Amino acid sequence: MSVVSFRFNRMSNNRIRALSFVLAGGLVAGTLDITYACVFWAIRAAVPVQRIFQSVAKGVLGAATFKGGASTAALGLFLHYFIAMTMCVVYYLVARRVKALHQYAVTLGAAYGLVLYGVMSYIVVPLSRAGGGSGGDGLWIGLSILVHMFMIGVPIALFTKLAINSEAVGDAQEA
Repeated sequence: MSVVSFRFNRMSNNRIRALSFVLAGGLVAGTLDITYACVFWAIRAAVPVQRIFQSVAKGVLGAATFKGGASTAALGLFLHYFIAMTMCVVYYLVARRVKALHQYAVTLGAAYGLVLYGVMSYIVVPLSRAGGGSGGDGLWIGLSILVHMFMIGVPIALFTKLAINSEAVGDAQEA
């Protein structure tokens, strides 16, 4: 095995490890977020989990999503995790260039979560077939802001920090 192929294989392993952390961050953030929504609405209005998942699919399917049963609920859950993964990948890609994002992961992760709340509530949802946006009562809005900051933004930033640190460790071992 040549030195070039050895370094390529090590670099690939470092990238795979980093990608694993990024995907884990998306999974954790997505799970915390959907758990919050399911628990809140189960307590508040006895809304079943299937309807929560369908409400995510409403952004693509509109009101017809609630007639689709388990298949539209599955689509909603898939879309939810796709969005969470995308949020994590975006943070990771920017943090690779902006060191402060992983050096101050908790503080800037919370800020990222706040930005995500704003983007989702005031841009994405209103432009989707779900319509509406950040409407609702103060409790839902207040808790949703906190959840976006500390249960979405912070985990994404912390997993990004792990990903970037794992790349740095691997790069140092190659040198």
